[in-house]
Amino acid sequence: MSEHRISLIVNGRERELWVDAQQSLLEVLRTEGGATEVKLGCGVCGTCAVLLDGEPVNACLVFAVQADGASITTVRGLAPEGELHPLQKAFLEHAGSQCGFCTPGMILTAHWYLERHPEAGREEIRAALAGNLCRCTGYTKILDAVEAYRDACQEAHIGS
Repeated sequence: MSEHRISLIVNGRERELWVDAQQSLLEVLRTEGGATEVKLGCGVCGTCAVLLDGEPVNACLVFAVQADGASITTVRGLAPEGELHPLQKAFLEHAGSQCGFCTPGMILTAHWYLERHPEAGREEIRAALAGNLCRCTGYTKILDAVEAYRDACQEAHIGS
């Protein structure tokens, strides 16, 4: 196996790492980067979703060497250390997570989507989250949380 030196910016912090050519970004983030909020799922469930240069990807399907030089955002990187992002607060307030396994990927994907579609309706949000599977909530409370966040953002923008 061959090792490669890569450079990543993870949640705003620069990291220089030696990785095996076959290691997934997920494995490197969890073992070398301490990003345990990125969960190992099945490859298509979205529990390992991160933003790679601002775009959502399943970290288990990306080789770490492919991310060399990239900026990675996990759910922990959405808000300052020790704070919750308003979307995370909405998930808490609306019981948008139960076991919490899918929550980081759901939040990142919803955040990414609403930044690009701030007036999205419920069905559009549902479609945007289709790549993130949840086995606990039935999605209603997740959608309620995302809509509450969307509405709060719209009210804040109107009030500005």
